[in-house]
Amino acid sequence: MAVKGVLIADEDLVTRKRMAELFIKAGYQVTVPSSAAGALYGVLKRTAQVVLLSQTFDELLATELIPILKQCDRNLSIILVASELPLSLIRKARCEGIFYHALKTGRPGDEEELREAVRCAFEKIARESAGYDRILRMDELQ
Repeated sequence: MAVKGVLIADEDLVTRKRMAELFIKAGYQVTVPSSAAGALYGVLKRTAQVVLLSQTFDELLATELIPILKQCDRNLSIILVASELPLSLIRKARCEGIFYHALKTGRPGDEEELREAVRCAFEKIARESAGYDRILRMDELQ
């Protein structure tokens, strides 16, 4: 995987900008859509392998958007970024296939958990991709 794409789907403009700056500095290709349609387009075009999703985005709850995103790309790693969610919604999001639930940061400089979660998501993607490549090569041998 040459390009590591991160899509930031957050209602809050200030948070979107802060996260975008953080991940651009870290060397990721960052997409920041302003709508759910833009997020879906980015996922369908495979510009992002990891999505940072807030509790609500474009008037949709994360638990409504996660299954749609996963239908577009079942290998997509979704990191739910929210501070105060009812346990039932976190459970539902986990059942829908999120990679991680990160707490929303309140201050600049508090992003280490989020940075680590994105790094781990890309490591997982790389491991799965390497395993898939090995399976394909073994099929070619037979």
